[in-house]
Amino acid sequence: MPEQAMHVALGVVVGGASLLAVAGHRFHRSDTLPSLEGWALAGRTLGPGWTWLLLGGTVFTAYTFTAVPGLVYGSGAAGFFALPYTVIVCPLAFVLLPRLWTLARSHGYVTVADLVRGRYGSPPLALAVAVTGILATLPYLALQLLGIRAVLTVAGLYPHGTVGDLAMITLFAVPAAATHCHGLRAPTLVSALKALVVFGSAGTAIALALGRLGGPGALFAAASRQLSGTGAPGASLTLAPHQQGAFVTLALGSALALLMYPHVLTAGFAASGPDTLRRAAIGLPAWTGVLGLFGLLGIAALAAGIRTPPGRAEAAVPLLVDVLMPAAPAGLVLGALTVGALVPAAVMSIATASLFVRNVYVEYLRPTATPKRQLRIARRVSLVATAGAVAFVLGLRNQDAVNLQLLGGVWILQICPAVIGGLFTRRLHQRALLAGWATGMAAGTVTVATRGFSSVMPFPLGGHDLEVSTGLVALSLNLAVAVVLTTVLDRLGTPRGADTTAPPPRLALRRRPERGTSST
Repeated sequence: MPEQAMHVALGVVVGGASLLAVAGHRFHRSDTLPSLEGWALAGRTLGPGWTWLLLGGTVFTAYTFTAVPGLVYGSGAAGFFALPYTVIVCPLAFVLLPRLWTLARSHGYVTVADLVRGRYGSPPLALAVAVTGILATLPYLALQLLGIRAVLTVAGLYPHGTVGDLAMITLFAVPAAATHCHGLRAPTLVSALKALVVFGSAGTAIALALGRLGGPGALFAAASRQLSGTGAPGASLTLAPHQQGAFVTLALGSALALLMYPHVLTAGFAASGPDTLRRAAIGLPAWTGVLGLFGLLGIAALAAGIRTPPGRAEAAVPLLVDVLMPAAPAGLVLGALTVGALVPAAVMSIATASLFVRNVYVEYLRPTATPKRQLRIARRVSLVATAGAVAFVLGLRNQDAVNLQLLGGVWILQICPAVIGGLFTRRLHQRALLAGWATGMAAGTVTVATRGFSSVMPFPLGGHDLEVSTGLVALSLNLAVAVVLTTVLDRLGTPRGADTTAPPPRLALRRRPERGTSST
């Protein structure tokens, strides 16, 4: 009976999300023609409240709400690097997103690769940005499905074999179909429910954990004893000196990478204006506060003696909820985590489809494609991306998706010089940026793969090896190559691409002579 109550509560939350997704057509203006911009960006009409909900629901994924406490559960204080990184994101979003939106809206750009294409007049550089965005997003999409599977497993709704796989596919099918039909409007509506249940679940779960486990002092003392007993290197509730470099550089690198992900930029481009984005960015720290509460649940899982399957630390919070809470409230929390995956997964599929259509299909395969055809292809690609993520999760190990997502974080950083640099200067040559991108991609991929898919690497400093973010090191090489090659290419007189985003030069108008005076 308790298990049935949990299943009913979880079903209510997921069913509500599905109904909201299907209702997306009610927010579509009937007097506008179907277009990729209307489907992928909701016609750029979202106000401050909806933009805050969509940005928060897209940035703070279900996997984030399970992986961060999982990192804390497995390694202690080092797992909290996600808190400063999401704090850093807020001022970056306040400054960068309005500038990007202004350029995109002025020139009808749908993707960030469109913007790079217009800024540098370089189709190859725009293709590099688009391909990087797609490659980095697909593993991220697969991680959302892993988060759903972890929740369903704890709830007893994911039996091994085909039956469990069908349960996950069925749960994901309705929101995916609604996204195919209604585009960004579907996840935008679901993001309102996500905020409600995630905020409520975090507060309820942490209050119960503190009450059941004896308050903050007893909670941290018990968690510290559990961590020290694991024998894991560096596992502690305080940062060791050798961990501080990795903590700081991972936070900075992750913040820069996050704003380059196509799904985050898609959510930003859907806003109704720059001021809307600034107001939404000011409110984003509220989501960081909720993430902090989930991180504390990782401490609570340690204190409660939760044991996760080997290599499945992300299951710590779902298992803790199952142990601490009555069946119905536990089902609501597990439902919140499930809905938390549906919003970013939908936006990721939309962003991937937009990049493919605008910067691959139209640019190289069918330049004369009508807006109606572009929309039709985008809808198909969004389904293909979702189906591919499902096949990836079902066919490969969980760790493979995690490893590829880690690589994706390194890859997406390599478009920063072209995107962020292009907002403030045109001094870098498009060919130099392309060479820098290739260097950063190659160096980052090789380093991560040869170091056992670790996100940090030793960096010699003052006679000691300081652990730093691999992505930032690759980005530094990228920038160095771009700057040096720009100098060389300019001295050689290599022409630059045309900047179609620059305002036209003002014509010098001759002043008309006053009446009664000579024009000479």
